[in-house]
Amino acid sequence: MGDRLSRLLSEREWLLADGATGTNLFALGLQHGDSPELWNLEHPDLVRQHYRSFIDAGSDIFLTNSFGGTRHRLKLHGAEDRVYEINKRAAELGREEADKEDRPVVVAGCMGPTGELFQPLGALSFEDGKAAFAEQAEGLKDGGADVLWIETLSAVDELQAAVAGASSVGLPVTCTLSFDTNGRTMMGVMPSQLGQLVHEMAPEPVAYGGNCGVGASELIVALQNMQKAAQNGDVLIAKSNCGIPEWVGDRIEYSGTPELMADYARIARDSGARIIGGCCGTTPNHVRAMREALQAHTPGTAPDVSEVVARLGEISYGAQEQADSEATGEMPAGEAARAGGRRRRGGRSGRREESEG
Repeated sequence: MGDRLSRLLSEREWLLADGATGTNLFALGLQHGDSPELWNLEHPDLVRQHYRSFIDAGSDIFLTNSFGGTRHRLKLHGAEDRVYEINKRAAELGREEADKEDRPVVVAGCMGPTGELFQPLGALSFEDGKAAFAEQAEGLKDGGADVLWIETLSAVDELQAAVAGASSVGLPVTCTLSFDTNGRTMMGVMPSQLGQLVHEMAPEPVAYGGNCGVGASELIVALQNMQKAAQNGDVLIAKSNCGIPEWVGDRIEYSGTPELMADYARIARDSGARIIGGCCGTTPNHVRAMREALQAHTPGTAPDVSEVVARLGEISYGAQEQADSEATGEMPAGEAARAGGRRRRGGRSGRREESEG
């Protein structure tokens, strides 16, 4: 319990994470197709403003502006040789804002997918993937991050490479997958399998769960399926999208209201999550409503799927099917190959403009 995140978890029943990075940087002027990560160097005051907005809304944890910070993503902007500089600055800006507070605030060094296929489906080897995440992690650590926060992954190999690379710098690690394809990740991983995967890693992540996806109800059911297979002491993360994206005029807006996200936060807590936040579309106003809801909430029994649907919206057939079955946490026959399991079949977890949590 020596690190800041673990200390807070030992003292608190729940912690509030932040909301979306991409959504809120777009509101500050980021243009589609631009690199959010380059803003750490070109517009540091706006990045500070983004961090500050979630701290002021009550977040105990906020993610650095480094989702696309591996060389594989930065090469799309000709910045693959600036990995250390960009990630270090992302964390430095966060550290500066967090240290202004008279309460502990965790700076989480955000690490998103490479966007590459791992061998044999693609060109990226496991060792090269691990090295790319380690390179990013070094910059985040030296910039002052408290924890390395791996998110929005979908393939087992990439998860293993990310955790191995991030862990190499000595900081604690958390990880979340995006269960956005009929109750599974795009590469076929089910929520109940994640705990098994985490406990096979050395060192083990200090927390794990789900982020992004296709709405609060789907993530809650994924969380409940995950909880069925969790071990005692596991710390689960819920970081859902803010409803469903919709075109409004010439821009995308998310359907989730502060009231819906407040109810989602209560249900997430009842369903076993100890770290709760929002992903795409989630603004400081949503996070503020979530904090007020959690502070006033007395945890109860997790609602069944029909109640989740009634309160938060429809879920996929695959999520319903998993909820109806007994979760074991074991991979069904053939599932490991589909998901990029021990055979190191990688998956594509490409970046989407709005998928930065």
